[in-house]
Amino acid sequence: MREMRVTGRGRVFVKPDRIRLMLTMTDVKKDYDKAIREASEKSEELQKAFKGCGFQPEDLKTVNFSVDAEYTGYSDKNGNWKQRFVGYRFNQTLKIEFPLDNELLGRILYALAKSGVKSEFRIQYTVRDVEACRNELLGNAVRDAKEKANVLAEASGVKLGMIMTVDYSFGTVDIYSEPVNFRAMKAEACCEDSGAYGMNIVADDIQLDDNVTVCFEII
Repeated sequence: MREMRVTGRGRVFVKPDRIRLMLTMTDVKKDYDKAIREASEKSEELQKAFKGCGFQPEDLKTVNFSVDAEYTGYSDKNGNWKQRFVGYRFNQTLKIEFPLDNELLGRILYALAKSGVKSEFRIQYTVRDVEACRNELLGNAVRDAKEKANVLAEASGVKLGMIMTVDYSFGTVDIYSEPVNFRAMKAEACCEDSGAYGMNIVADDIQLDDNVTVCFEII
């Protein structure tokens, strides 16, 4: 049986409707227990900050948490390279998602700044209905493969039969864009009693691309 294999490309532009805030905290403590305690206390302070913005404690989710021994290198008096124990470093990444709302984002960033917790954070724009975006993307890719196959078949003087197989890598793709480098972004602070930063961010549509390979029967 003769076959024709064609790779189709799908592309969609998705308008973000949610904001994901990724927060990372890290510190070094001499004792393991103190490192764990510090991480727990910082998480509680962040929960309080988000509670003041209308969130529940369970809305702030831990994505990653680790505690590792940390060493620093040095040369002894004989010139030998050695390592000295510094302490235990904890790394904790948390996330929280909420509907796209610049006013709410401004209140959250203000609350984080006033919480006293040193953390790095990233602002990501994403969508609620991830599955619908993926399905549209795959549909476009298959249609593109069919169009290419018809062009090739006509140019080659053959006819296409049934679709034999569709090959696609079903990997987990996180749909988001990160257009804002907050450390470089200028956010105007409102007056002190407003409890918010004035945010005016208009996120661009998220571009998604993916490929599928379709095998057609040639009749």
